[in-house]
Amino acid sequence: MKKVILILLNVISIQCFALQIEMAPAMIISSVGNISNDTLLAKDDSLAVKKTNESSSLTKIKSLLFPYAVPTLFVTYGLMSLNNGTISKIDHHLNHEMTEGRPLLSAPLENNLQFAPVVAVYALNAAGIKGKSNFLDRSAMYFLSNSLTSFAVSFGKDKFLKLRPSGGFRSFPSGHTAIAFAGAEFMRQEYKSVSPWYGYAGYSVAALTGALRMAHNKHWLSDVVAGAGIGILSTKFTYVAYPWLKEKVFGKKSNFQVLPSYQSKTFGFGFAATL
Repeated sequence: MKKVILILLNVISIQCFALQIEMAPAMIISSVGNISNDTLLAKDDSLAVKKTNESSSLTKIKSLLFPYAVPTLFVTYGLMSLNNGTISKIDHHLNHEMTEGRPLLSAPLENNLQFAPVVAVYALNAAGIKGKSNFLDRSAMYFLSNSLTSFAVSFGKDKFLKLRPSGGFRSFPSGHTAIAFAGAEFMRQEYKSVSPWYGYAGYSVAALTGALRMAHNKHWLSDVVAGAGIGILSTKFTYVAYPWLKEKVFGKKSNFQVLPSYQSKTFGFGFAATL
């Protein structure tokens, strides 16, 4: 169990480091912008300034790509487990350590825990701690992210039919973990300008969700790692694509309304847009 906890802490640490790297471009640009006019006019220093600008541009590109590289590696690791004996041995060893002599819960905690980061985002906004987006944009982005995550998970389960530790197929990737990490990245995106600790908290809950899936004998470590990567990538892609998609579909001057509805003892929401 200790080994699994250490592994999950490393996963969180790697992703949190990627989150910090993502903030680097603004700091670099700021430092370059502070170069004095006298220095720029000095002939002897012009080459140094040029190299500094080139270096900062390269660093900016690397820092923008690095956060995507980490979840991509997670997915790659999971895919490698399908035909890699070494990774399979690691999966079986950790599964044995986590499940041996431990009773399994009839109603696993992670069934609800996977949604905790998303619930927290809406709860924080309701409490007056506003995030990045308004209610409609936030809900639309979560819907798109969740749809991408669910599609990728369903495709993987149906395509690979990996055997679960407890028996049965459709083990790869872990759907609970994917949804949890999609929600964690959703929380980070909404509150990264407020405090990075919101993101850290979301990722910790997501990692716990993955650990519980393994502890309850539902998934291998590789399933959980791949699920984490899928969830993170889905949300990151959504926050890049949504502004462009919104502008193309509705235009810049669209007015949106969210209309609550109640029919046949069921609550729901309707969306209206003035084009």
